[in-house]
Amino acid sequence: MKAAAFDYVKPKALPEALSLLAEAGEDARLIAGGQTLLATLNMRLSEPSILIDITDIAELKGITLNGDQLRIGALVTHTEIEDSDLIAKHAPLLKAAAPHIAHRAIRNLGTWGGSLAYGDPAAEWPACSLTLNASMIIHGPAGERRISAHEFFIDLYTTSLEPDEILVATEIPIASSNQVFYFHELARRHGDYAVAGLAAVANKQGNTLTDCAFTFFSVAATPVMATQAQELVNGQSVTPELIAKAVAATRAEIESIADITNSAEAKQHLIGVLLERGLKHLIA
Repeated sequence: MKAAAFDYVKPKALPEALSLLAEAGEDARLIAGGQTLLATLNMRLSEPSILIDITDIAELKGITLNGDQLRIGALVTHTEIEDSDLIAKHAPLLKAAAPHIAHRAIRNLGTWGGSLAYGDPAAEWPACSLTLNASMIIHGPAGERRISAHEFFIDLYTTSLEPDEILVATEIPIASSNQVFYFHELARRHGDYAVAGLAAVANKQGNTLTDCAFTFFSVAATPVMATQAQELVNGQSVTPELIAKAVAATRAEIESIADITNSAEAKQHLIGVLLERGLKHLIA
């Protein structure tokens, strides 16, 4: 199929893009990498009257270090994250996650902000942003507002981003010197959507983990944190017995949802598998 007819504009600055978005209302769509939007257009799942191409807007680009915060522009591509020295040093979880995203051609075009704004529960970046306690920087008619990743993802493909707003960038606290991380996803083939995945960080001192954050993705309508496991593990010596308790608590806490090829029961089992592997990796 082909996309329905639409107008196309390419603003050069953020105020111009916001003005166009406000004028067109819900009939407008923003386009950057287009890795999701173009498919929905061609299948006529989305029929906007106008596409606003934001790829020339400088405020949405670049990876910079601002004090103890790492700022990632919404237009930064998956490949830029994968190749960035700043990311490798200050947010190594993101570097570990990037190669799992689809294939190189998609990583070259797909963007950090596009993935977050789309809110796909099977995507890697929403889970990582939640794990790293990211803050979303959003611009709209009323100016700038900030919202934590914990409040940003609301439901299936639904975020707190309003139709007249643009996600400009994300700020992430830089990793401490004793932070350890784990990222893994289980998929039928490399490049496929994950059946289940886990993004985890913690501070490590000997055999003890603190400031734990364990986020599962592709198991529910949004990325979901294993809060009970985090509380069990925080400040405790990680033993096989503690791991078993954390796995049981997580399977009891998180209610998985089946997808087109995998049952909820299978995902529930994999949640425990990933957490056990993750905890063993974090203390290794």
